[in-house]
Amino acid sequence: MSIVITGTPGVGKHTVGKELSEKSKLEIIDINEIAKNSGLFEQNDESNDVDTEKLKGILREKISKKCIIIGHLAPYVLDKEKINTVIVLRRSPYQLIQVYEKRGYSDKKIKENTSSEILGIITYDAINQFQDKVIQINNTEGNIQEVLGKIQEAISGKINSEEVDWLELVTRNNDLKKFFVD
Repeated sequence: MSIVITGTPGVGKHTVGKELSEKSKLEIIDINEIAKNSGLFEQNDESNDVDTEKLKGILREKISKKCIIIGHLAPYVLDKEKINTVIVLRRSPYQLIQVYEKRGYSDKKIKENTSSEILGIITYDAINQFQDKVIQINNTEGNIQEVLGKIQEAISGKINSEEVDWLELVTRNNDLKKFFVD
């Protein structure tokens, strides 16, 4: 059984994945690490571009057994057939600003990532790629044990995807300009 943990940078993929790996005794495959070690990152302004076709080929060879695959690029580089469950972690864009500031992201990169989370870009792309294998889990509270419990329930088919709508929250707070206007 291969489990994917994906989502916008800063939502807790690696933290949750590490805990899940320890509990389940499954190996972690880190998509970004493989891309770096394979020389597939190309520096471009403030971001790294990745040759997704080459990365897809490399990952196809590595994913042959039960594992946990972590990375925001999952919807673009993984084959549906090799995956059992896809967990898309979501997090409030207000919390993500704090995470990105701690990481030293520029204002431009903060807006790019938070607006992507608000619009649910990775969720949308994951659903397009993996269809009914996708479960959204809100990790805004950051309670690892609660999230792990939800992941276990998702794997066993006991829960459905959580509804996450940051656009409604940001609109209600009258903060669209904060996230979408330069």
